[in-house]
Order: sequence, then C-alpha cells, then structure tokens
Amino acid sequence: MEAFIRFITDPQNLLSIGVGVLVFATVLTLLSSMTGGVKLDKRMKAVAERRDELKRRSRANMAAGQGALRHTDDGFKKRIVDRLNLTKLLEDPKVAGQMAQAGYRGPRPLTTFYFFRFASPFVFMIVAAFYMFVIKIVDWPTMNKLTLVMAAAVAGFYAPNLYLKNRITKRRTSIMQAFPDALDLLLICVEAGMSIEAAITKVSQEMGPSSVDLAEELSLLSAELSYLPERRMAYENLGKRTNHPGVKSVATAMTQAETYGTPLATALRVMAKENRDLRLSAAEKKASALPAQLTVPMILFFLPVLFIVILGPAILNVMDMMKEGG
Repeated sequence: MEAFIRFITDPQNLLSIGVGVLVFATVLTLLSSMTGGVKLDKRMKAVAERRDELKRRSRANMAAGQGALRHTDDGFKKRIVDRLNLTKLLEDPKVAGQMAQAGYRGPRPLTTFYFFRFASPFVFMIVAAFYMFVIKIVDWPTMNKLTLVMAAAVAGFYAPNLYLKNRITKRRTSIMQAFPDALDLLLICVEAGMSIEAAITKVSQEMGPSSVDLAEELSLLSAELSYLPERRMAYENLGKRTNHPGVKSVATAMTQAETYGTPLATALRVMAKENRDLRLSAAEKKASALPAQLTVPMILFFLPVLFIVILGPAILNVMDMMKEGG
C-alpha cells in the first residue's frame, strides 16, 4: 500500500501517466477517423433494423390492440433511479430534447444521465478527499482542503451537463458542415425524378464519409417518413433533433411543399443557398475570432522563445565581458 501511495504521489509518475493518456487519446482519435466507414455501416444498419422492428411491432400491436412501441430499460441504473426517484429529484424538462440532439435515443440514455448526475458528485468528492486527506498531495490547511472537496462535488454535479452540451455542439457542427452539400445532392435526386423517400435514403448513403451524424439523421428521417401518420411530424422531428435554424427552415419549407403542392426542387435550391451562406458566415466568424484567441498562446509560448533568441547572445557577451574584466 505504501509503495502504491508513493507511486501515485510521485510527480514524475503522474506526468508519465498523463503523457500516456494523451498518447492513447491521440491514437484512438486517429483510429476512429480511419474506421469511420465501419461506424457508419453499423449505425445505418441499426437505423434500418429499428425501422423494420417498428413496422413489425406496429403490425403486431395493431392486431393485439396495443400501442406501446418504446424500448424498455430494466438495468441496475434504472432500478437505482426509480428507487431514489431521481427523475423527480433531478427533473429537467430540457434533458430529453438535449439527449436527442446529442444522438442518444430511448429511455436508457436518459436513465444513464440521471444516474451519473447523481453519482458523479460523490465520485468526484471521494477522489478529491482521498488525494487531500489520505495521500496529502499538498500541505494545505484543513479548511482549504474541505473547500476543494466541495468544489469537486459541485464540478461532479455539472460534469454530465457539460459532457452533454459538448456532445451536442460537436454533433451539430458535424451536421451543419455537410448539410448544404446534402441539400444539393437531394436537389439533384429530386430533379432526376426520385421520390423524396428514395432521395433521402440515397443522400444518407452518400453523405456517410462526410458526416456520420448527418447520414444517421437522414436515415432516421427516411424511417419516420415510412411509418409516421404525417410527413410533417417527421420533418418537425428532424428540426427538433438538430435544433439549428438552417435545418428548421428546410423542414418548414419541405412541409409547406408537401402541404400546398409547391415545387420541392425550388424550395431545396433556395434552402441550399441559404445554408451555404450560413456555413460561410460561421467560417468567417470563426476566422475573425482567431487573432484574439491566439494572443495568449503567443504571449506564453512565442514571446519567451523570441526574447531568448534575440537577447541570449547579448547576455552571453555581457557575461564574457564581466569575466574578462574581473
């Protein structure tokens, strides 16, 4: 036990572990980018299986007079959430929509979110208390250590929300980067005479290498168009899952085209241009913010090196002159 404590309190060992974790994360990121096609095939296959399952269960429930089509969650996390009534205790009306925007569907991810939101403060607090009072990694007063432990508990409470928001932002960015191109392909398919369902299915297959998330959303849209009673509901669900003005405007235009019989190709052409303009404005906004964001890294990393290169020879000459004079 003492050897383990000495190992985890050694700064060099902690630095080695941190470097190893960073290297592992880098390798994992590279491998995930190389295996994007396999991930796309699995997710597309899961959406197709889910669509077939919904159709099969819908027919069976209609024959039996039932109407439940949702997945059930009977894991230990579900039992803990129900026993502690965490759904009411940590109730947040926006969580269900945020889970859909992050790509997590069904009751199981929602149960997992509430479970970790309840357990994370205790885990963070125990880890912080272990380092502060058992290992004593820093020699601080007791009140400061207690403050740090409570701060760790607060951070643990908000950690699931931060992870969910980060996941939503990354997914939305991935979708919107490829969405104008998807609209162009959809326009070509519609003008070629394909039905909207076949066009969406074709575009979802073609957009896989560019954005797996967008391909999944389009596949889910195609599945909902096939079994929902109204097409409007499928388009509205697409807008809710992405929660982006560009996608919502496209969903509204497609709904109006279906309702009033206006040419769908014209609406898609206009929406594609608007979304390209939105993508360009987002890129310009990001580029204009780069100088301000690079100020601190330049001060911390570039200026010290520059001073060393410029003033280093002069300082060495002064030192040599002082030695010769002495």
